[in-house]
Amino acid sequence: MQSSSEIHHHERCRPVFPTENTGPADSDKGKVRRRVMGKSSVPQICRQQSFGRDIGHAAAETYLITRLSFDLLGYLGVGYRWITRLLALACYAILLMPGFLQVAYHYFFSPQVRRSIVYGDQPRNRLDLYIPPPTSAGLKPVVVFVTGGAWIIGNFPQGTISDMVRDVSQGISFVCNNISAFGGDPNRIYLMGQSAGAHISSCALIEQAIKESRGERITWSASQIKAYFGLSGGIMEGEESFEQYSPGTRLKEPRVRKAASLLTHIVLFHGSEDYSIPCEASKTFAEALQGVEVKTDLIVYNGKTHTDLFLQDPLRGGKDELFDHIVAVIHANDSDALSKDAVAPPRRRLVPEILLKLAGKVSPF
Repeated sequence: MQSSSEIHHHERCRPVFPTENTGPADSDKGKVRRRVMGKSSVPQICRQQSFGRDIGHAAAETYLITRLSFDLLGYLGVGYRWITRLLALACYAILLMPGFLQVAYHYFFSPQVRRSIVYGDQPRNRLDLYIPPPTSAGLKPVVVFVTGGAWIIGNFPQGTISDMVRDVSQGISFVCNNISAFGGDPNRIYLMGQSAGAHISSCALIEQAIKESRGERITWSASQIKAYFGLSGGIMEGEESFEQYSPGTRLKEPRVRKAASLLTHIVLFHGSEDYSIPCEASKTFAEALQGVEVKTDLIVYNGKTHTDLFLQDPLRGGKDELFDHIVAVIHANDSDALSKDAVAPPRRRLVPEILLKLAGKVSPF
């Protein structure tokens, strides 16, 4: 969730629909719009202007990320360790570039992607909507996805951790109150976060449950979230200054224990070979949740690293255990959707296997 110059950071709330073969039908609104616009030259001009804005956004994002990278290196000191990790990151990105380019093309040109929708009063408060093709009628389940980014990409130094949590909460509120206009079911909303995004989104969920238990005025309810998926998340434990933003630590507070009854089903995923955020973080969080009687599942994938589950495996195509598990939870009470999932074609490979293996070896994560 961020400004047009800050796409792809950890607070990017991305309301997405779990499958592409269950999208809402075309509405009459689209037909009315076409009749009002009249001549075909008008939408063509609008598309050209929109494309121009997208190019401007991309340039601004590239500049921002580059500037923040150099600022960060300046603060840390460019030593041998940082230079080698930066080179490893560059090699990693180059090896996966065939997949990144295909994803970027879909992002910028697919009619199923609505980019940079404003949801708050800050310039960074933007989100993307990923809408399935119009192949079936009815409202569809929605996933609000908060990406990772080491708590810095796309937000720091513009905001503190409290700003990040507030931004995510505002994004969830926007989805809960507006997603029906885009064909999403407000009664079937799921929340998911990855890496830093998993930590921030879990903080937002717990904080909302606390407010709700106190009877405070709220714009969305923790009970509206049907399940929470945390992927390779950290919990910031051990430092006194981080206690307020450590979900595991906060669950031990008496007032939070009362709010825990409002929390939804929590499913945590982690790779056993994750060295960026060791899987012990998810294990500790799961124990804290179970200690306050929150329904919690912990799934550890043997041999998987911090990026395997989020990048390499989806780019590999074919069967994706993580994706299948998430969809199975979302479609648990929908026999028709489950039957369609069972016969869905294999996912297309985006990157050759040899490049994926090399990327895994040079990955700095």
